[in-house]
Amino acid sequence: MLPLDRQNEYRRRYRALNPRWQPSGDAFEQIVRHAISPATRLLDLGGGRGGLIEKIHAEVGAATALDPDLLSLRQHRVPAVPRSCGLAESLPFRAESFDVITALWLLEHLPDPVTAFSEIHRVLAPNGLFIFLTPNALHPLLTANYLSRFFPSLQRALIPRLYARAEADTFPVRYRANTAAALRALCRRVDFTLELRFIADPTYTAFNDPLFRLSAFVERFIPAPFRIHLIGVAQKKASGVSKTPDA
Repeated sequence: MLPLDRQNEYRRRYRALNPRWQPSGDAFEQIVRHAISPATRLLDLGGGRGGLIEKIHAEVGAATALDPDLLSLRQHRVPAVPRSCGLAESLPFRAESFDVITALWLLEHLPDPVTAFSEIHRVLAPNGLFIFLTPNALHPLLTANYLSRFFPSLQRALIPRLYARAEADTFPVRYRANTAAALRALCRRVDFTLELRFIADPTYTAFNDPLFRLSAFVERFIPAPFRIHLIGVAQKKASGVSKTPDA
């Protein structure tokens, strides 16, 4: 498996070849920073022990973390951040409690995206934003990861590369909200507007210099809807009323 520091070096090389390119994590952080202010009420979903909230919790009015894993919350790297143990499908918060909700590497794990999106819509204030970064199920590498559940050793190799986290910190992947079409349908159903960005990253198959050069070359021909990562900004309408999942 390619060490993360080597992968990041290939990312620097790819950026030198494509100066306007950003890794998906950097692009996600930039979008979130533009969306927050000292008055923002922020909820981070599925961040585990920390993540982006470690960097920005002091820049908002109030930050809250929610994760289904109690041990991760107990080991959170910012103990001052209020934490709740729960699921996106049943958020333990009152309606219109947050201005911005973030989710990094969460959507691919959702068993019931319709209910989760409806709950996120419910707890967002009018004009509130739901900002997420997730893998694109149409990318061939994601298809391989999904099929790798039948080959555990392959999945153990793919998980840290695709999600930038250890195997012990992951949950089963389902990819029920991981294409542009699925996300647009979800957002229409719960009355979100949606903007999507498709982010390329050839370094996931760059195990050596020749493969990096080959991957960077092939990347030129991959259509945007098939790029490996999706960043979405879903906005609750000013007069939006949350719809029930079966509406």
